[in-house]
Amino acid sequence: MKSICLPRLVSIAASAILFVSASAAIAQSNASDDDKKFVEAALKGGMSEVDLGNLAAKRGASEDVKNFGQMMVTDHTRLGDKMKTVATDVGVTPPTMTTPSDVALKAKLELLSGDTFDKSYISAMVKDHEEDLKDFQKEAAGATSPEVKKAAHEGEIVVRHHLAMIRKIAQAHNVTE
Repeated sequence: MKSICLPRLVSIAASAILFVSASAAIAQSNASDDDKKFVEAALKGGMSEVDLGNLAAKRGASEDVKNFGQMMVTDHTRLGDKMKTVATDVGVTPPTMTTPSDVALKAKLELLSGDTFDKSYISAMVKDHEEDLKDFQKEAAGATSPEVKKAAHEGEIVVRHHLAMIRKIAQAHNVTE
């Protein structure tokens, strides 16, 4: 077996580091300000979906609301993990807090129980997923960064599925908005 001398090994390692750094710089330079804003907003929205999903899984009065809440936790945790990687690659620091309006919604829902909680949660999820679907579709079509475009497309598929499910739940609970 041929041994590699230390200077050669250092040179190979340095080349690998430069390649990774250059790749990250290219990813950052390909991401527009709108791409970066989308990534940050998607991360904040996903954090809110997880928070509210946990609340629904615990406080929901009906099994379909509890199950939907748990699905929000699972799916948005997975999407968030992928989006955090994209964020890092395009130069966005992943946020640690949701938006003030998401905090207010959670505070409102925490005061509710039973059927009132379910209906309020369902209504909020329909509205939220309709808005999210538009945002993900827009970014999937118009992102300048291929990595952000791919993440937006993958997110769009998940959000579309969630919207279809929550609309069925809304219909079953007679929630019109």
